[in-house]
Order: sequence, then C-alpha cells, then structure tokens
Amino acid sequence: MDDVTAYLVIALGCLLAALAVVAVVARRRGRRRPAAGPGRRATGGPRTDPRRIEVGDIVEIGDLSYVVRGSIRLVEGEWSWAEHLLDDDSGRYRLSVAENPEFELVLWEPQPGRVRTVGAPAVDAAGRRYVWHESGQARYTATGVTGLAPSGTVRYHDYRAPGGARLTFEAYGESGWEVALGHRLDPGDVTVYPQGRGS
Repeated sequence: MDDVTAYLVIALGCLLAALAVVAVVARRRGRRRPAAGPGRRATGGPRTDPRRIEVGDIVEIGDLSYVVRGSIRLVEGEWSWAEHLLDDDSGRYRLSVAENPEFELVLWEPQPGRVRTVGAPAVDAAGRRYVWHESGQARYTATGVTGLAPSGTVRYHDYRAPGGARLTFEAYGESGWEVALGHRLDPGDVTVYPQGRGS
C-alpha cells in the first residue's frame, strides 16, 4: 500500500467515525425532548418567557425536558406567582415563576419524609443551613393534573441558603406539610415549547 492509499484509508476512517458520533448525539438529543403526544401539536417556535407557561407545554431546562402536567396560580395580597408541575422519566419537579418584586425562577425537587420543625429560624438539610426568609398563606387555583382541589389555600415557610439554594415547607388545604429543596435558575436556562390541541 503506497502513502496516498494509506492516507485515503485513514481519512475515510476518520470521516466515518465523525459521522457515527454525530448520529449518536442526534439520537440522544431526540430522546430527551418528549413528543407532542396524541391530539397535541406544536403551535410555534420555542419561547424564552417562562411567565407564559401553560399545561401541556414542554419545558427544557439545561439538557433535560419536562412536560407540564399541571399549574398552580397563587395570589397573596398584591403578589402573584405560578408553580408548574413538571414530569420526566426520573421523577416530578416543580418550577416556580415569581415577580415579588424581582423576577425569579426556582426549580424544586420534593423531599418526602424530610419534614422537620416547621417555622424554625434555621433548618439544616442536604449539608446546608437554610435561614428563614418568609412565611404566609396564599389562595390558589389549579389546572391540569395536580392532585389538588381546583381552588383553595396554601400555607408556606420559605428558607434560603447561600448560592441561590432554597427550601420550602408547604401545606395545601388541610393536608400535612411537604418539603422541597430548590435552586435558582437564570431565565436563559429555560426554554418553553408551546403545545396546542389539534383538531
């Protein structure tokens, strides 16, 4: 085999390897974003404004995609915010979207069985110390699959730790307290793929 033939064989091998890598990456990305599903169709390109999230939309956070299975709209005095329940293959999460008064996005993960003294000045969890930030009671309306009555009240105690970490205790209606850990997101971390009902 002369030098030219050897060079061509090596170049062809490199090209085939590069094409295989591209195909694997494309296949993995295709799996991450859920399809629209029966009876739903995309109604436009992606949005970057999380304040417009609706039930059925697909929310992409980093490399992961979630379907919005339900939304809870909350009002307390002059403040209002939303919490969207997100599903994926590994569990259920919640994305809160608030302007109280600054715009804030927090991704929450439930912590079953971690209820501690509710309303304490500080709480230790997951290797951090969370300090009390605020408490209150809000009215809510729920749409989609939330496991809640269509409307009611929620009590809460919110805590914060350095670096954007959050902890919350919430009790909807007469139910017991639930705990979730959260972390702040930048608006650029979230992309919304709107979904609409087909005819």
